[in-house]
Amino acid sequence: MNKLKKEDVNKVVLAYSGGLDTSIILKWLETEYDAEVVTFTADLGQGEELEPARQKAELLGIKEIYIEDVREEFISDFVFPMFRANALYEGVYLLGTSIARPLISKRLVEIAEETGADAIAHGATGKGNDQVRFELSAYALNPDIKVIAPWRDWDFKSRTDLLDFAQLHQIPVPKDKRGEAPFSVDANMLHSSSEGKVLEDPWDEAPDYVYQRTVSPMDAPDVATDIEIEFHKGDAVAINGEKMSAATLFEKLNDYGRDNGIGRLDLVENRFVGMKSRGVYETPGGTILLAAHRAIESLTLDGGAAHLKDELMPRYAELIYNGFWFSPEREMLQALIDASQTHVEGVVRLKLYKGNVIVTGRKSKRSLYSEELVTFEDDAGAYDQEDAHGFIRLNALRLRTLAARNRKI
Repeated sequence: MNKLKKEDVNKVVLAYSGGLDTSIILKWLETEYDAEVVTFTADLGQGEELEPARQKAELLGIKEIYIEDVREEFISDFVFPMFRANALYEGVYLLGTSIARPLISKRLVEIAEETGADAIAHGATGKGNDQVRFELSAYALNPDIKVIAPWRDWDFKSRTDLLDFAQLHQIPVPKDKRGEAPFSVDANMLHSSSEGKVLEDPWDEAPDYVYQRTVSPMDAPDVATDIEIEFHKGDAVAINGEKMSAATLFEKLNDYGRDNGIGRLDLVENRFVGMKSRGVYETPGGTILLAAHRAIESLTLDGGAAHLKDELMPRYAELIYNGFWFSPEREMLQALIDASQTHVEGVVRLKLYKGNVIVTGRKSKRSLYSEELVTFEDDAGAYDQEDAHGFIRLNALRLRTLAARNRKI
């Protein structure tokens, strides 16, 4: 799709962090399109004070400024549904950046409708996955929305070009932003993601300063932390018997994970746009939650249903990673996953120790586990071991037939 013409755009809603890059984008939209800009800043639990974003937008002359705390919606409507599926991209990545993009896009489109804007804009580069996630989500919600991606459109070739533009338009540049940042960071309540610069060589070990959400497992306490997580219909609802909201609970899990060095991942992944990239992720609370959720499912979910979920999970995770949260196939899979969670309730006990999440117990009123069936003692007729003979003979029939034929060859 070619760059939009100036006459095509009158008002733009910009996903705005308040940082230098999005401030430059803000002014570029005004100068390039002669358009009115509305800013939207989402509090996703990234751990930064957002009031400076409002002040920066006001300084740049913005009249309509949206700053919203969406942490509860993020965890309850996006993160928790994903965790019901035990979603892992390429077997290890907990999709922390991927799952935040559809929520941001949703609000961009809604604010565009509320303010009469005809376009939205984002600060994702033309090499990454985020541009795809933002735009697929936006088009799924409003097929007529116009999308501006400045990093794909503008003529700036270097950091110096950006700083010169900032100086020309009197955009404040903090001293620490005048040089190249050692790596790029994206953060929200679920995780932090670091990539680029010092992390580009996959052989080089990530420097200690890259890790911002967790203590080193080697420096974590020498005494284990025991916690209990209670589930209802597949979602965590309480820690150590204390009920709390989705975001509050997740924040508590993040604290436990941070203090015990849990959730670090150094990954080379396959981006949707076709290249491989190296990222360092920290997902402390999510790593704990995944282990606990699988533990309570092991007790309450039928074996056939559990195995089907595990077969479908890579496809589900790939849809989220690639930006198809609002696609019919993701929604179809979600309906199946949610149906499987009806009886997934109970309590899981965990031991957290130096980067490890160790399941030490699980209990549920909906348990399918039967001590009568599994005992090595007398089961009083609960299971007739003689039945296994016919079961094995029937399952071996085709194998015996194949073996008999092959022996004749």
